[in-house]
Amino acid sequence: MEYKVFLIKYAEIGVKGKNRHLFEDALVRQMNYALEPVGDFRMRKESGRIFAEAESDFDFDEAVEALKTVFGISGICPIMVGEKTDLKDLRRLAAEYVGQEYEKKDFSFKAFVRRADKRFPGTSAELAAEIGEAVLMEYPDLTVDVHNPQVKLTVEIRDHIYIYSREIPGPGGMPVGTNGRAMLLLSGGIDSPVAGYMIAKRGVSIDAVYFHAPPYTSERAKQKVVDLASQVAHYSGPINLHIINFTDIQLAIYEKCPHDELTIIMRRYMMKLAEHFAVEQNCLGLITGESIGQVASQTMQSLFVTDHATGMPVYRPCIGLDKNEIIAISEKIGTYETSVLPYEDCCTIFVAKHPVTKPRLNVIERSEKKLKDCIDDLMREAIETVEVVKIHAHQ
Repeated sequence: MEYKVFLIKYAEIGVKGKNRHLFEDALVRQMNYALEPVGDFRMRKESGRIFAEAESDFDFDEAVEALKTVFGISGICPIMVGEKTDLKDLRRLAAEYVGQEYEKKDFSFKAFVRRADKRFPGTSAELAAEIGEAVLMEYPDLTVDVHNPQVKLTVEIRDHIYIYSREIPGPGGMPVGTNGRAMLLLSGGIDSPVAGYMIAKRGVSIDAVYFHAPPYTSERAKQKVVDLASQVAHYSGPINLHIINFTDIQLAIYEKCPHDELTIIMRRYMMKLAEHFAVEQNCLGLITGESIGQVASQTMQSLFVTDHATGMPVYRPCIGLDKNEIIAISEKIGTYETSVLPYEDCCTIFVAKHPVTKPRLNVIERSEKKLKDCIDDLMREAIETVEVVKIHAHQ
């Protein structure tokens, strides 16, 4: 069957009360963004339902994959649309749908009717019985099973008759843009793109910072991060990627601070710079891909010391996941193959051989005082020379 309309179902949005229309509007905006490269679609809201109606030719599979990236969607239903006339046409349309949708007619089914237009004669139960009878008369090898059917044939009677039996799972979550904005510290690794995806799933718009260290990191390493940001943007929407030259700051830390504290001190200055751009972008927090105990800079003690470098909340959606769980998500969202490309980032270039795993805040702050003759100028230069790249999923 050639479908032209999708019924979009949502879950969490439905409990938002009087503010539900704001969440629906955000969902529609993100659907328009996701479907932009697929074709022309018109979105229509009606009584707790959103319809995406194609107004041009499009590829069905591409449209479904695009909608699967839109947070807030719980189900995607390809539907047949028919004119709302009388019971005879309702019976005919239901039988026609089954005939076109299913090549083999040897399954059990149950008819379910949602009569949104109460002017249509008959109760929902009576109409479901009429539909079931019509389908059985047309295809006698089918059976009715009201408790555990293989196919649930749903008919919604609104301004038109809408018929569907497939519900393709959506990603769930909340529409992007309904829960503020945050700044993602994006590296070329596996974890931080996953963290960006997970926080966006809760309705948070994201921007990102990437710390580049030429000539120790190559242009290919930078392009790798741009590619990762583009892949995350399929879910989060457009991202402003701030590429910060971190080389001179890293060299100063390397020259003046104890080498076992390099990673934690570098991380603290990354947080300070990320906070600066987060404030500029009206962000309400920072996002990192850290997971407790994964590496030396991610012990509880290290995270405590790192957090004291910023006055902003730091959100770590991967905090309780192990590496295999993070990898599984990265494979699902399409970032894994890019993340494992062998281009070093600035953290791995300057890593200490024996990093401190239980840093103390007063000790780290004392070590940072060795940078007082240069760090303010270096931070200012890093801020003034930032490169901002507008990342779109469809570029």
